[in-house]
Amino acid sequence: MVEDIALKSFLAAWTDERLFVQVNIRRAGSGFELRHVADRAAAAESLRSIGIADLRQLAQFTTGGAFRPLKCAPNLASGWRARAATNEELAAALDSLYPGALADWHAAQSPAPPVTHYREFTARQTGMYRIAAALSDEQAAQAVAACCHPDFCLKRRCWTVPGLAADAANAKSLVPCLEPCALMLEFARKVARIHQEEPAPKPTADTAAALASKLEELLAHPPSGLREADFSAPENPRRLRWELERTRHGL
Repeated sequence: MVEDIALKSFLAAWTDERLFVQVNIRRAGSGFELRHVADRAAAAESLRSIGIADLRQLAQFTTGGAFRPLKCAPNLASGWRARAATNEELAAALDSLYPGALADWHAAQSPAPPVTHYREFTARQTGMYRIAAALSDEQAAQAVAACCHPDFCLKRRCWTVPGLAADAANAKSLVPCLEPCALMLEFARKVARIHQEEPAPKPTADTAAALASKLEELLAHPPSGLREADFSAPENPRRLRWELERTRHGL
């Protein structure tokens, strides 16, 4: 099976310890211990011990209780540790925390990874998502740079849009992103609508600098209670990041 081959390849690539997105994995006897990378040096007794079966629920919500639609977002709750007694339990643990990530990691090791780039991906969209293909290369690049920023996603983007290269190998994590996700598609749809309905203003250098400063301040202190995928909210962090890019580049 592909899953077994992927796991064997993953285990063969390291010895005692490895970081997988936000999870630190250590060999522990014949098994493995998993914990949040923030707890790497914490005493074991200070962490809540949970079972492999509990990890899927753990991955659903942030520490504050907000739903996590993107499992590779950098907001996995900390303060826990789990023990995988076998290789199979390790695979189940990683799939609970990061569904499909191990298989994608393995696929990305091939000489020709199955990558679907932005233009190819949006060209096959229908219905309300067809508008995502209407973004110019510059507009699409800014939308991708904002939505896939490491503040929001730790997958290493392997796909590109003209004018924006793929993420560097060490930019985010071991987990590759082989094609735009549903969240990116929805964000591109929203950005395309804004471009249609609210053309970017042409601020002076002074007003652009003031606006950029304000946007940076909002990004540093985002309001609480916002749903991650609510792109209709002007205060949504991805929208703020995109507005900052648009302000800087005049798009």
